[in-house]
Amino acid sequence: MQDIIHELKKRIQGEVRFDKISRILYSTDASIYEIEPVGVVIPKSSEDIQATVEIAAKNEIPIIPRGGGTSLVGQSIGAGIVLDCSKYLHRILEVNQEEKWARVQPGVVLDQINAHVKQWGLCFGPDTATSNRANLGGLIGNNSSGARSIFYGKTIDHVLELKVQLATGKEVVLKTLNTSELTGKIERSDFEGSIYKAVVEISHANKEEIDRRFPKILRRVGGYNLDEFVNGEEKFNLAKMIVGSEGTLGVVTEAKVNLVSLPKHRVLGVLHFSDLFSALDSVTPILDFQPSAIELLDQFIIRQTRTTLEYARRMTFVEGDPGAILLVEFQGDSKKRLMDSLNKLINFLKKHKLGTAHVAVIKPHEQENVWFIRKAGLGLMMGTKEARKPIGFVEDTAVPAEKLAEYIREFDAVIREHGTEACYYAHASVGCLHVRPLLNLKSKDDLARMQSLADHVSDLVLKYGG
Repeated sequence: MQDIIHELKKRIQGEVRFDKISRILYSTDASIYEIEPVGVVIPKSSEDIQATVEIAAKNEIPIIPRGGGTSLVGQSIGAGIVLDCSKYLHRILEVNQEEKWARVQPGVVLDQINAHVKQWGLCFGPDTATSNRANLGGLIGNNSSGARSIFYGKTIDHVLELKVQLATGKEVVLKTLNTSELTGKIERSDFEGSIYKAVVEISHANKEEIDRRFPKILRRVGGYNLDEFVNGEEKFNLAKMIVGSEGTLGVVTEAKVNLVSLPKHRVLGVLHFSDLFSALDSVTPILDFQPSAIELLDQFIIRQTRTTLEYARRMTFVEGDPGAILLVEFQGDSKKRLMDSLNKLINFLKKHKLGTAHVAVIKPHEQENVWFIRKAGLGLMMGTKEARKPIGFVEDTAVPAEKLAEYIREFDAVIREHGTEACYYAHASVGCLHVRPLLNLKSKDDLARMQSLADHVSDLVLKYGG
């Protein structure tokens, strides 16, 4: 190992950290998992990344690209060399406001991008709850989306071009190719050419299976994006294979991403329900009104919020003690149209006796309070003083939105059969809830429950086409 450390220090300008303390610090992320790495490299340039990849490949050591470490299921940890791009590789290199795109390094924080391009009335569409610390490289690796994914889609819909270090240490530029350009890539005899050839052959040979088995839902982010390559060679962009691959196919060193125009206005309805399932039953009819977001907060989060003074004072939008609330947002350039949409929705809900209270939140600073609470959901949940805490291990499952209520009913029944309960929150609009069963990870019985729950939920997701 000393030879590897010596070679790394000789070839790179950044930091090489193979000491015990650094390995422990990088053995965790925002998930419940812990894997100690071989060591950590904090690169200052793409050349540093290239040298690290080459040395790791020569010594058959895995590479784990890492950004802000906001991963909830252990994506940024592993028994290899962790490449932390967040400390130095966080520059915004170029912005084209007319064509609406930005070129950035992988360690740039999402809020940093949005603050910079706001002067031109632009933003990056996907808006994760961790936007004040999540790195764009992580969004690309995870194919992240956020609260307004029904409106803006996922990161894959906004990545135009990527510079990527392959396993050999060769840097390639992945962008949209026409048919003749793709043919030229396939005919190459080098490693890059073999990749293009393999993706085309695999996607074509398995077209029917991909069409049949890949879920047709907005929030499918599991596995490699082979479904992007089954419909011919026009507009072939291998960057879409890198998105969602969690750093397993290469290391992103630079990204060109699409920007969207900021809406001039937003209005918000906070819809109260007596219980979780009443709220979920209302999601499908609410979708007919074409909102830009429908976010769920259950009673557990609402009550936890009220135990913290900083958050409790912002809870002016909650009446009484609801079993769940839905945050329904409309956005656009005409405030009158948005108010009409919100009022029509509230009138519809009242007519059909859906919900116990319907609070309109119109002023921007009041909306900020609502989204402040929503983004703090995870931290608030983990603040419980009980031994059993909300644990994330089955939390990002997604099913068709019209099946969400039925799916969560069965999900909840499985959890209760295992002798516990769960908290529920997040993206009801696209059938993707963060479900966190309450477990004590210091209990052998609860660890057994965790494994059993994961097995049951996996089968359940497949049953509902998720």
